[in-house]
Amino acid sequence: MPLLVEAREIIAAFQMMIRKKSLADLEPWLERARSGLAASFANGVVKDQAAVSAAITSPWSNGQTEGQITKLKLVKRQMYGRGKLDLLQARVIGAV
Repeated sequence: MPLLVEAREIIAAFQMMIRKKSLADLEPWLERARSGLAASFANGVVKDQAAVSAAITSPWSNGQTEGQITKLKLVKRQMYGRGKLDLLQARVIGAV
């Protein structure tokens, strides 16, 4: 159980680092995360460290775009086999 608590704390620290936009905390976080249950996640962060650094320092976010795409995909999955493009367009435009 202590390993799960530590993993939760590591993930919470990552989330706070992103929210506070604190790039200086990235290296210490990586060192801490590599030794626990979150090692796989930390290795993924290391592989794409440039993108993570940009996400921390950049004022821009694509969250709104991703949300709209997710919503569109959900509607498409719900309609699978039931209609054509005109019905999809009516549902998406009608949902807005």
